[in-house]
Amino acid sequence: MYYVPDDTKKAGYYECLACHERFLDVRIAPRLVCPYCGVEPDMELGPDDEMPDVKEDAFLIETVEGEDVERYDTLLSLAITGGDYLWI
Repeated sequence: MYYVPDDTKKAGYYECLACHERFLDVRIAPRLVCPYCGVEPDMELGPDDEMPDVKEDAFLIETVEGEDVERYDTLLSLAITGGDYLWI
């Protein structure tokens, strides 16, 4: 699988408002930082460093469970590779 580890039983299906990418993630929350265009904050900041602005632009479309996790993962992987199923 491309987005989530094998044998994942539950995942969130997200779309980013900024870059319009869709992806699966094992974390399930109403909003996440987009792995394509977002920047995760560095929690090891010094006392003089500013806290970065965290934009959680990816919103949860639906929660995918069971066999559907593998189906969604395969379809998203095929969309990225242009249908080259030998890549998977």
